Amino acid sequence: MIFSKSKNSKQKFISCTGNNKKYEFINPKKLYIKQGKENIPIEIITDKQGFVYIIWKKKKYLVNIIEKNQNKYEVLVNGVSYPISVETPFSYKRRKYLANNKEESKIEQIQAPMPGKIVEFFVEEDQIIKEGEALLILEAMKMQNEIISNVSGKINKINFKPDDSVMKDDVLIEVEK
Repeated sequence: MIFSKSKNSKQKFISCTGNNKKYEFINPKKLYIKQGKENIPIEIITDKQGFVYIIWKKKKYLVNIIEKNQNKYEVLVNGVSYPISVETPFSYKRRKYLANNKEESKIEQIQAPMPGKIVEFFVEEDQIIKEGEALLILEAMKMQNEIISNVSGKINKINFKPDDSVMKDDVLIEVEK
């Protein structure tokens, strides 16, 4: 990581990885790590050689950003990789609100865990099934695998028939909970 001061005197950090990718971010005034219900303040500093450290609970940890995907980062701290997300207070509240208020789907999709050929179905549409009940046999690499239900409910739709070939993640059966 490289450290510099920006024009508005906020600290600007640039992380350079081994594959020459650069990630730039500005150090906010208040930075903390949430641990349970407690917000523990942290500080980001750099040394004369350009290495960046986080000071947390009076301990110094070497930090480097490995990868970034939107607001999600993979950060290397003292040689250990951690996934983190950087969010504004608004996006954090919005994400929590959406998670708490989402409607749960009443249809559960049973997907093929691997590519293969359907040998036999043990169920039919409109049949009531229980969690753990065998639904079908899927043959893959000359082995027959019993696919079981992970929910209880009524078989809403069977999307394939015996001798059909399926790909991984194809929806085999839809179960109404």
